[in-house]
Amino acid sequence: MTVDVFPTNKDLAKKAAEDLIHFLTPVKNPLVCVASGDSPAGLYRELVEKVKEGNTNMSGWYFVGLDEWMGMNGDDEGSCRFHLNQQFFDAAKIEKERICFFDGTSSNPEEECGHVENFIDQHGGIDVAILGLGLNGHIGMNEPGTSPALRSHLTKIDPLTQQVGQKYFTQPKNLSHGLTLGIKTIKEAKNIMLIVTGAHKASIVQKILEEEISEQLPASLLRNHPGLTIYLDKPASQFIAS
Repeated sequence: MTVDVFPTNKDLAKKAAEDLIHFLTPVKNPLVCVASGDSPAGLYRELVEKVKEGNTNMSGWYFVGLDEWMGMNGDDEGSCRFHLNQQFFDAAKIEKERICFFDGTSSNPEEECGHVENFIDQHGGIDVAILGLGLNGHIGMNEPGTSPALRSHLTKIDPLTQQVGQKYFTQPKNLSHGLTLGIKTIKEAKNIMLIVTGAHKASIVQKILEEEISEQLPASLLRNHPGLTIYLDKPASQFIAS
């Protein structure tokens, strides 16, 4: 595990983009797990700029979505896929054929999870997983108490996550359930980039780094992964030992 602290979100995003490209350049057709949310948004902006400037070619990259709210897909404003379309896929001109994403409107969630796992297997596993961190320590929609043995699954959303998730919508939404890559699937990624920004995340950052590894702190379960890099801006790092 490596923990890197940056003075600004912009500095963090630039280094994360450089590292991602470094990880993936030797791989012929890499598979990247992408998370929505505020923390990874800067990384996506940097990648889009590099593509527009002609400095990065992502034409051989494939993408799998980390999670999605149950009952929603990319057609729903505020959904995880909607935000990634806005922040990254559309701007970087990523063809739909290179993207696999949970469809939360599916009538068969188990089948949907199997489809995502099959896509990952067909592409030789995840080369880099880009993750954010929830205020309760969740990664993806793996909430406190989630078994680390699970792969992609239908999950019940913690009340705190339901509350925080409303910020992505203009009208109140039922966010009681979601589809997510499981912790076991995430931990099989060759590299994991955990990106955390903002003073409001400082307390949970301290917990996942310093408290006992536990299912009650899902992100702590990644701590012993040999390819884990945690990217923090200065406000998010304020409670950890220097």
